[in-house]
Amino acid sequence: MVQGTVHKYPDNVDTDVIIPARYLNTANHAELAAHCMEDIDPDFRKKMHAGDIMVAGWNFGCGSSREHAPIAIKESGIACVIAKTYARIFYRNAINIGLPIFECEAASDGISDGDEVCVDFDTGLITNITTGKTYQAQPLPPFIQNIVNKGGLLNSLK
Repeated sequence: MVQGTVHKYPDNVDTDVIIPARYLNTANHAELAAHCMEDIDPDFRKKMHAGDIMVAGWNFGCGSSREHAPIAIKESGIACVIAKTYARIFYRNAINIGLPIFECEAASDGISDGDEVCVDFDTGLITNITTGKTYQAQPLPPFIQNIVNKGGLLNSLK
């Protein structure tokens, strides 16, 4: 379970928006996190706190198949991402690195930037503490919870 402040983004946020291609010459996770979302939200790093939640629209993470985008999000301190839908490869990369993600159209529509939100990974219940409204996402299956809890696929296999 996580609780944090929401940073909200529109439809079709692609991997080049999440982490601009000019920073892809590094595999350093801290360096990737330092530039997360800077082209669409220049103040992201200043206003973001560890444990915050990212909410987006349709087709989040579209674009290239590189894993730099979910790494940048996770390493920046985002505790989970809620979107209407995800690009298939981004979804897989996010799970593989242990970034919890949920699909929930109603939550994406009903949650605003700056809202305080709680997400229960076991039940998929998303509670907007600011408005008092709740939304039901599909909970993470136990095997994905195991991957997330251990920090990614490779760690879960050890």
